[in-house]
Amino acid sequence: MRLAFFGTPDFAVPALQALLAAGHEIARVYTQPPRPAGRGHKLRPSPVQDLAADNGLPVATPRSLKDQETQRAFADLGLDAAVVVAYGLILPSAVLVAPRHGCLNIHASLLPRWRGAAPIQRAILAGDRESGVTIMLMDEGLDTGPILLAEAVPITDETTGQSLHDDLAGLGARLIDTALAGLALGTLSSRPQPAEGVTYAAKLSRHEAQLDWSQPAPVLARQVRAFTPWPGSWFAHRGQRIKLLAATPVAATADSPPGTVLDAAITVACGEGALRLGRLQRPGKAPMTAAELLRGYALPPGTRLAGPDTLSEDP
Repeated sequence: MRLAFFGTPDFAVPALQALLAAGHEIARVYTQPPRPAGRGHKLRPSPVQDLAADNGLPVATPRSLKDQETQRAFADLGLDAAVVVAYGLILPSAVLVAPRHGCLNIHASLLPRWRGAAPIQRAILAGDRESGVTIMLMDEGLDTGPILLAEAVPITDETTGQSLHDDLAGLGARLIDTALAGLALGTLSSRPQPAEGVTYAAKLSRHEAQLDWSQPAPVLARQVRAFTPWPGSWFAHRGQRIKLLAATPVAATADSPPGTVLDAAITVACGEGALRLGRLQRPGKAPMTAAELLRGYALPPGTRLAGPDTLSEDP
């Protein structure tokens, strides 16, 4: 099929690789413009643009798709379909209707649950036991279009934002190839999304990353997993932001205020239960286990770790 591809981050890369491997003609790749990155704030192309350049594909980086010239150039491509994966810009109606089979979106949830910007992390935060990928025909709503294909994957107590991201990126790449084949053969039809079960996955923000020890330990453990690698859960101590990369909820061994270090293994009292800290990272240091951290940094039992509205206190 003759396709356009809309995508920007790492999550979109496997899908473009799959389309190329399947022999589809990629008439143009649309991606977000290069952004400043790194210490030197040099302009860095998106991962999708890097892949497109490696394969000699034509690339467009418009800041908007709303102007008529951009829309006319898109329509002139004479596309069978467009594939959209975490692109980052709204596609106007003129773009949505231009391809013969429309625009297909790879969405990282089982729609209608978790429409919106951060479905991977929100599913883990909410304690969902499964996530998945939906291939959807796009309309002008926010992830409201009819479903072509969907497949679920489990969320376990070891699932992190990174691991689920990688699993769903690979699944999306496989499903989009199946969906395009079905459209080409006329064997695949769409179905409306259910009216019930709609939830919205709000964009992640850095202020959510600080650990609130008044929350139940299982909730905090899910936060740590969901926010790995970004924005990274953390707590304050001695004026430092210490990242928490892995933790396990356990039964509380003492009736202590939330945020209190209970033992030499760095088990911290929570609003319900306690959280045993597994891997941590101090500013400018490499990630380390709790035991490794304690060799050069004191967190004795009785230490009160900071919450969102408190300062840390040493005994």
